[in-house]
Amino acid sequence: MANGQELLKKPASERLYNRFVKRFLDMMLAALALILLSPLFLLTMLAIKLNSKGPVLFKQTRLGRGGKEFKIYKFRTMIVNAEHIGSGVYSNNDDPRVTKVGKILRKTSIDELPQAWNLLKGDMSLIGPRPPLTYHPWPIEQYTDEQRRMFDVRPGITGWAQINGRKDVEWNKRIQLNVWYVDHVSFGLDLKIFFTTIGKVFTNADNENKSATVVKDEEAKV
Repeated sequence: MANGQELLKKPASERLYNRFVKRFLDMMLAALALILLSPLFLLTMLAIKLNSKGPVLFKQTRLGRGGKEFKIYKFRTMIVNAEHIGSGVYSNNDDPRVTKVGKILRKTSIDELPQAWNLLKGDMSLIGPRPPLTYHPWPIEQYTDEQRRMFDVRPGITGWAQINGRKDVEWNKRIQLNVWYVDHVSFGLDLKIFFTTIGKVFTNADNENKSATVVKDEEAKV
């Protein structure tokens, strides 16, 4: 993972942004989202309850900054205990475990909105590498030293890998993109990712797995 000397190589403005400004913006945006989008939250919760049995929120263990585990929050889009059926990993839009309401939530990315709470808690940032599962694409112990550098920053709701292919990018490539982001994070880059993400959400671009998301060949790793 990045050491103090590597961080000091960055311009003072970038160090200030990474240490203080980015976190402040995350908290402000999360608070605004929870307040302004509260009607949408309530309507979504009602739709989920009317459509299928189970809780409205889905909690799942992910890997965060420093490889530390945390609980990520989403609106539930699958049947209860879906993670214990089949591979446990979402495959595509035809996944039979996804509810009718869930398909809409996934297509519009509304299912990600509860992560505003993760932002307030400090588990996540608005922009950063998407936090992987503890077991997918592989356990933390199997990441190379280079790959583990993606955990040098807080994971994000959206990130560099998401605007460069999103779900249509194999995991080794996603991690390469995540590491690139760690090395180049700045206010300007985050703005670019933010507005590009909005465009992709509205067009539903790259929002379906079309090929294998994990290449098992060890040589494919970073």
